[in-house]
Amino acid sequence: MTELQAIKPGNVHVFADGHGMTVYDFIKSADATAAVITQADLSVGERILLAVQATQSAVAMNTNLGLILLCAPLIQAALASSLSADLPARLAAVLNTLSIEDGRLAATAILIAKPAGLGNAPEHDVQAIIEVSLKHMMAAAAEKDLIAWQYAHDYQGILKFGLPRFVSAKQAWQAQAKNDSEAWATTAVYLAYLAHYPDSHIVRKHGLALAKKISLEAQAIEADYAKASNPKLMQKQLLAWDASLKQRNINPGTSADLTVATLLAFYLQQ
Repeated sequence: MTELQAIKPGNVHVFADGHGMTVYDFIKSADATAAVITQADLSVGERILLAVQATQSAVAMNTNLGLILLCAPLIQAALASSLSADLPARLAAVLNTLSIEDGRLAATAILIAKPAGLGNAPEHDVQAIIEVSLKHMMAAAAEKDLIAWQYAHDYQGILKFGLPRFVSAKQAWQAQAKNDSEAWATTAVYLAYLAHYPDSHIVRKHGLALAKKISLEAQAIEADYAKASNPKLMQKQLLAWDASLKQRNINPGTSADLTVATLLAFYLQQ
């Protein structure tokens, strides 16, 4: 629940609901999906579909499709005791062995969740019969979708970009923020993703131009945040930007999904 305790401007968190969703919706979703997505002896596709179905039963809305898509392979890698080496190597092995059935199950899950701005894809559209592996399906969308990009590139954005930022921020603010250091470090990761990559959810709903504009806004906030001797001093500025984004109906949902996956990768390696 660390991600919900962190201020994520434009997204839902304990300081502010938004976009017709509440923190309670996300807590119910997490409770509903935790048991099914971590079951033993499931494929990645099965984890994705069962978790999406559980979410729909619990809250009847799409609160977590992106993070389910990102977390299922990480969980599969963590449970793959037959695989040697560290988590990144296990994850790469999992991604490289994804099947056509995984692709079909994931496509079904996406259709059930009905993400905003889904539209049609020129190749391997989820609304058609999938004839390629889940990794191949994601690779076809990687240039337009940051979640798909992770599949195509062995989660390098999370492992090489997001994770080091979380660790360094947590260490830097351990003394000042004490028990809240992980939440403030989570905000740092969220801002980093949003500042450096146009958010895919914003692109789908509002277009690339606006997504780039929001990234520029995030860069200014991130710069101030990085310079803060104590992250708590940034709370007022963060909440003001949060209100501004929500007033404009802008939700950086993909940045939030990447942040959750970053936290999971961190915890899995502890």
